Parts: sequence; C-alpha cells; structure tokens
Amino acid sequence: MVPSAYDPYLTAVATAAAALVGLLFVAVSLRDETVFGPKAVPGGAALAITAFSGLVNAFVVALLGLLPDSNIGWAATAMAVLDVVAVVRLHSRLHWAKNTTVLAIAILAYLAQLGLGLGLLASPHDSGLVDDLAFVLFITLIGSLQRAWSLMTGAHLNRPATQDQGGQAAQER
Repeated sequence: MVPSAYDPYLTAVATAAAALVGLLFVAVSLRDETVFGPKAVPGGAALAITAFSGLVNAFVVALLGLLPDSNIGWAATAMAVLDVVAVVRLHSRLHWAKNTTVLAIAILAYLAQLGLGLGLLASPHDSGLVDDLAFVLFITLIGSLQRAWSLMTGAHLNRPATQDQGGQAAQER
C-alpha cells in the first residue's frame, strides 16, 4: 500500500511520463528515416525503444500506484521483468556493443526496481521501499529523457563534422 503522501509525486510522475511519451513521438518523427525503416541506424532504434520502455515503465508503475488499496509492488515487479527482458533482447538483436553503459544503467535501474517491487510484495506498508522506488522512477524518467534528447539531436547518426555554407564547422552534437 502506498501512503497517500505519495499521491502528488506519483501523479506528477505519471503526468510527466505521459507527456514525455508524446514528445518522444515528436522526436522520432523528426528523425523517422534514421530510427525505423530500411535506412534506420541501429542506435536510433535502440534510443527510441529504450526511451519509450523507460517512460512507459514510469507511467505504469506510478499510475497503478495511485489505485486505492493496491500494492505498487505488483506493478514495479511486472514492469521490471518486462523491461529487463526487452532491453536484453534489444541489445542482443542490435548488437549494440558501443553503448554498454546505457545498457548497464538501464539493467541496474530495472533490477533495483525488481528488488524493490518484490520487497513491497512482502512488506506492502514499508514506506522506505516506496521512497527508494520513487527514486528509481525518477532515475528512469531522467534516463529516458536523456535518450530521447540524444535521439532528437541525432547523436545516433555518428556523422563527421562538415563545413556549412559560411565555412564554419558544423555545430558539435
């Protein structure tokens, strides 16, 4: 059971995650040819998918945590398992070896969430576990936002710097 003192925080997380999913769709539409389709860059798909899964994770856990008399441990556990499997499958499918740091951070966050979810299933009234889960949700949101920003700025493209029409080097990415 989530203490009612967490309701404003969980509401803010669910609202922010939903808004950021919408912005992620805008970022993907700006770079759609490099994210999905025949000319897609593997890093683009990985950024989009991991950002989306992190935002959906935060949204679902926060939203289900707002249900009266529910144990947020169920949502945290289920979403953590789904996200660990999704990230590992994505990493192995795309052979995304150059971004092992991103993979490691995502896996660590979801494993922490899994442990906290299991802890909350065993001790549903432990507000210390809810505190820790709140921080994991925050980290997940920030990490997803960073990946969405990288996608929007084209960090996945790995293009060399070029000269623009004025003869100046292109902006750093």
